[in-house]
Order: sequence, then structure tokens, then C-alpha cells
Amino acid sequence: MLIALASVKGSPGVTTFALALAANWPADVRRVVVECDPAGGDLAQRFGLATSPGLLSLAAAARQPVEPDVVWNHTQLLPDGIQVLPGPPGSQQARAALSTLTAPNSPLYGTARRPAVAMFADCGRLDPGSPAEVMIRHADVLLLISGTYNDELAHLATRIHELGHTAARACLLLAGHGYPTHAVERELGIPVMARIPDDPTAAARYTGRAGGRRRTGGLTRVAKTVAQALSSGSARDASRAVPDLMPHVPGVPAQPTAASGVRVLPPPALHNGHPHTSTSGKDVRS
Repeated sequence: MLIALASVKGSPGVTTFALALAANWPADVRRVVVECDPAGGDLAQRFGLATSPGLLSLAAAARQPVEPDVVWNHTQLLPDGIQVLPGPPGSQQARAALSTLTAPNSPLYGTARRPAVAMFADCGRLDPGSPAEVMIRHADVLLLISGTYNDELAHLATRIHELGHTAARACLLLAGHGYPTHAVERELGIPVMARIPDDPTAAARYTGRAGGRRRTGGLTRVAKTVAQALSSGSARDASRAVPDLMPHVPGVPAQPTAASGVRVLPPPALHNGHPHTSTSGKDVRS
């Protein structure tokens, strides 16, 4: 199964949540986190990993026909046992590696299709034209993570439907503080799968800064919930399992639903030439 994770604005914790999701995935599945961020990877710096093996070494090997299982020869192990394929810190090298590893014959896709394998592709920020967009076209699920302040929601609103149609199944997760979940759902007309709390203590485990006794918190609980939902069926069944977490939002009239699972929001009502405001009195212009 291939799960792509990405954002469209800022740094809402995509890499951290990718690691949390992998750590809380069922233990009987072989898991690997792949840094597909065209801006460059963070895992090597966070955890003091060597630059090789990783994304660059796999890309070099993949210039010739290889078996999918070659991916495991290029992973490294984090202290808590998560296998990772770290990306290079520089964007130029990362983009060059992705140009090879997002090709149709990429060993990444072959590995993700293996039984009892879960691959988490950290695609970073999906700017228009990002080479990582190719990855989400092959993914079984796209987890689109967004903050909930005005600027973040404005960028989300301009791209959510495009990315929803690109991915086989797009799911929206909100992160951190900002507008309430119900307000975002109401204004965008898009149901939210989960909200990732601001949880520095639990997040420290996935940023290489954890020390002392391991603790769990809201981040871990959300990661477990999402992992259980996505892993409840095979990759082929995932698109049927995920919509169960996307019920109709109370107070929002039923809207046409695209194959991606994203509901189409009608044009916003204008009041004296200004965008509609939420019942909370906060103006959600996205």
C-alpha cells in the first residue's frame, strides 16, 4: 500500500506525522518512510543518519532495471525500528533522484504493491509542478495536511480539488491551532478525516529530540486512529474504507461528490460584496 502525505502551504508537520503513522501501523506489516520532498530531506539531519544508503543510492541503482525488493537494500533504521529511505538535504539532488524514482517502472511502486507492505511517501509541500505530484497519482491514499490559519486555508482552497482529482483517494487532515474543525468543514465544504494536535512532547520522538521515558499523547492517538482506518483493508479496499471517516458534515447541505471523495463546494454567498462569514463571527476567506 502506498500512502502519500503532503501539504500545500508552510510546514504543518508532514514528516513528523509520516513517522508517527508508520510507528503506529500494524506491526505485522513491513513499513518504510520514503522522503520524496523535492525541497530536500530532513531525516538524516534529525537522526544523525549517513547520507547513504537512501534516496540517492536507490535512484542510482534504479537507472538500470531492478527488482522491487532492492528498495530494502537502501533503507536505514531509526532508533525505534522504523525503516526509512532518507532524502538528500539539497533540493537539486532530491529533484534529480525523484525524476528517476517517480518513473512508471520505479521500484518504489513495485515494493508498495507487495503484500503486507506499507510505504509512506513524505512528499513535502506540493507546489504547482512539484515532481512529487507524480507520486500521488500512484498512491492509494493521499493525506493532505493543512494548518488552519487564513493564509494556510487560502492556499488549501485553491488546490484541494485539483489534488483530490489527482489522487485515487484524498483525505484532509488539519494540524495545530487555528480555526475550529467544524468551521473549516463548513466553509470549504470538505469533511476532515482527523485533526493532529500540537503535541511537542510526543512529536519529539519523531524529530530526533526525544529523551528519557517515552511518552504518548494526542499525536499518537490520532496516528493510531488514522492507521487503523487505512489499514482496515487491502490497498485495493482502502478507497472504500476511508470514506467511512468522511461523514456528511452537520449543517452543510449534501453536495456532489467527485470520485476523489472531495465534495464540490458551491460558490460562496456574498454579503454586501464580502465573503460569507462563519457563525462564529470569524471570516474564513479560504
